Amino acid sequence: MSRSLDGPRLKPVSGKAKQLVVILHGYGADGNDLIEIGRQWQKYLPDAAFVSPHAHEPCAMSPGGRQWFRLTDRNPHERWSGVCGAHPVIDAFIDEEAAELGVAPENVAIAGFSQGAMMALHVGLRRKIAPAAVIGLSGTLVGPENLAEATARRKDGLPPPVLIMHGHMDEVIPVDAMFMTADQLAAANIPCQWHLAIGVGHGIDGEEIRHGAMFLARAFGLPTPSTRMR
Repeated sequence: MSRSLDGPRLKPVSGKAKQLVVILHGYGADGNDLIEIGRQWQKYLPDAAFVSPHAHEPCAMSPGGRQWFRLTDRNPHERWSGVCGAHPVIDAFIDEEAAELGVAPENVAIAGFSQGAMMALHVGLRRKIAPAAVIGLSGTLVGPENLAEATARRKDGLPPPVLIMHGHMDEVIPVDAMFMTADQLAAANIPCQWHLAIGVGHGIDGEEIRHGAMFLARAFGLPTPSTRMR
């Protein structure tokens, strides 16, 4: 289960990695689908390395694509089994990548889109050492009834900062999933921020990229993009 993943990487603009951002792609895609987000975030996070690993399983429904877990009838039990199965694969990869770069685990951020967002929330909230931030784009929380095991906490005793974003016209995962996720996290004393992307379907727009950059900059203790522009 700890076999290594691979995928496109971006070196820090500054040349030396102080942070690592792991970006998890959606069902039927691969790491090349989301590495562009890293390129757009680079100008705000010059000391961050970015990696968007290809999922460990081929996708039966999308030849040439990958999946973190299979989706057949999309029932909650299948999703829960899926995130639990992929969890150790991603967790081990993050450890390996951070160690190779010399980045401390608390300076890792995990982001994901769609199925990748499900994995980012699942893994990020269960890391032995809490990540700096977790971002879920157009996804949902899997297994909210199991949040008691989401014990990742920072040195100050708080859970990692969470940002969830969703297109209000999403035809794949309805926008209600974002509000349900926020409520479920709040019920488990895990606060989160959320952003509703008006006019956006199952995708990512420029405002979400900007919000994500600001969120990560704050999580890493850096000037936010808006501050840099003054």
